[in-house]
Amino acid sequence: MTDSDAFEPDQRLEQQATSFGSAADLYERGRPSYPREAVAWLLPEGAQDVLDLGAGTGKLTRLLVEDVPRVTAVEPSAGMREQLIRAVPGAQVLPGSAERLPIDGESIDAVLVAQAWHWVDPERAVPEVARVLRPGGVLGLLWNIRERGAGWVDELERIMTAASTGSESDLESESPRVGPPFEPIERRDFRWTVDMTPDTVEAMVASRSYVITLSPADRESLLGEVRELLRTHPETAGRPTVPMPYVTRCSRAVLPAQPGRPKLPEQPSRPSLPA
Repeated sequence: MTDSDAFEPDQRLEQQATSFGSAADLYERGRPSYPREAVAWLLPEGAQDVLDLGAGTGKLTRLLVEDVPRVTAVEPSAGMREQLIRAVPGAQVLPGSAERLPIDGESIDAVLVAQAWHWVDPERAVPEVARVLRPGGVLGLLWNIRERGAGWVDELERIMTAASTGSESDLESESPRVGPPFEPIERRDFRWTVDMTPDTVEAMVASRSYVITLSPADRESLLGEVRELLRTHPETAGRPTVPMPYVTRCSRAVLPAQPGRPKLPEQPSRPSLPA
């Protein structure tokens, strides 16, 4: 029996949800960014104040500060916040969670949540996000999903799935739970590829919550399989970098303007973000 087998499902989920701080360096090295066109699609026109919720080490935050005047990043893990502050000095970084935001009411134009909505309690998080948004504001959710099809990626998925307890492999990216008071969700996928070194691929695997929480022996066994795959597979052997195909699954939901309250001001259309 592995260490993780000793936990009941709810305990295991809690353990995994709070595990990232101890692996912040792996997360920063191994996790990819996001396509700029996906970020542009999620942001409402004229957004001036944007919240990156569950910001981690700032993978999304650093894109937002290039296009939005005021960016606040909320992250519950102290270890992740340390990386975030160093990586994105242009953002205001605060401790907090989706269920308890340290943000004034009706002060934010968009709340974006990258790779994190599956960790929140929607019954508490949805009204809290609605509280901080201005009428007409947007809740935007996005996940990077590795796209199968390449032979080596399928083999990597097989190795990772064998170790997964389902908490991250069964993400709600296809139909995330939001609901009232938001309007129905709009969905869009963005396909892209990022070149990764073998070390970066290993760090990406090691940064998964279900890998972080394995026993040291089980974790090393899993990562050994990943190294062996990269060393021997015809599509990866001897290559300094390998292409990792991703689909960024995006969902956006608008908070309706309430009677008697102005919605977000109309602004001239922004030029598309460069690819």
